[in-house]
Amino acid sequence: MAAISRASKSLAEATERAAQRERLRQALPETVDRLKRRHADQIDAADIEAYVALNWLEWHGGGLRLTITGSNIRAQLAPSSL
Repeated sequence: MAAISRASKSLAEATERAAQRERLRQALPETVDRLKRRHADQIDAADIEAYVALNWLEWHGGGLRLTITGSNIRAQLAPSSL
């Protein structure tokens, strides 16, 4: 019974992480826009930490910038012209 409880808890945590990652993914274009406009103060500190942990943003010279991974994620969200 305890194994089922642990598995259920683990599944719930994985689902929560996936939901947070998707929320961050959807918010990335707006986040990048805020960084370009030098409005990083409008980005939640927890989100910044999460972006850095995901390697989508990195600290550079006291500021934040988009990583190659972050740039690829952002490109995936751009509407494609067919």
